[in-house]
Amino acid sequence: MNPYEHAPIGVFDSGVGGLSILSACLNNLPNESYLYIADSAFAPYGDKSDAVIRERVVQIVSYLIEKGAKAIVIACNTATAAAVHECRELFSLPIIGVEPGLKPAIKMSQSKRVGVLATQYTVESQKFQRLVSQLKQQAESITALGCPGLVELIENPNTTNQQLSTLLTTYIDQFEAADIDTLALGCTHYGFVEKEISELFSHPVKVIDTSESIALEVKRRLTEQKLLSLSNQAGKLEILTTGRDREALSELSKRLIQFEGVVTPVEVSK
Repeated sequence: MNPYEHAPIGVFDSGVGGLSILSACLNNLPNESYLYIADSAFAPYGDKSDAVIRERVVQIVSYLIEKGAKAIVIACNTATAAAVHECRELFSLPIIGVEPGLKPAIKMSQSKRVGVLATQYTVESQKFQRLVSQLKQQAESITALGCPGLVELIENPNTTNQQLSTLLTTYIDQFEAADIDTLALGCTHYGFVEKEISELFSHPVKVIDTSESIALEVKRRLTEQKLLSLSNQAGKLEILTTGRDREALSELSKRLIQFEGVVTPVEVSK
């Protein structure tokens, strides 16, 4: 019997954005158990320094390992950019990060004129700049824009379509001026408004959310290391929060991934 059969996959983000990754994992690996942490007490990650983010990510990963996680998904572009390499050096279990879907966007693009919509931190990060540098020869143009405030709108249950449209229009106008035909979403939160983003373009633009490919990578890594659950029973899902947003997170989790359980407050420290 696989001793890791019922061990959970640890997934975390600074808020609810990682639920888009979790949703894709639940669809692709329904027999696995999951332990999700919304690190709301420390949100947003994007306005912290690299060193501070790295320290916090290591704390969260350590906590998930203590809770028995057999693999970790850093379901946040900012946290991945700041800390995935250090975590892989410190911990021996599979650690899967996320990055903007620039590579698949270039591959899918007919004109090779592509855009990336991400957080300001991700756009300015060395990891993302290295990715652009590696791929720029394959593209006619790469237009990368940070979108401050979008994460907060997505997490607010009272946000209206008009508010989303007002914020996004400025960025969509810039993408249209650059004549892109493919847009990569570089923040896990943004997948929840993929439809709204698509509808703001005046012409058809492919919008790529990488949640599905991350879930398939999780499956590949678990299979490779013989950690995959072979159970024919649905796994368990537990959602935790480090903040005081338990009720709001419960509502968002119900709305975004149809989670009917109770969100549990936790404290994560050294």
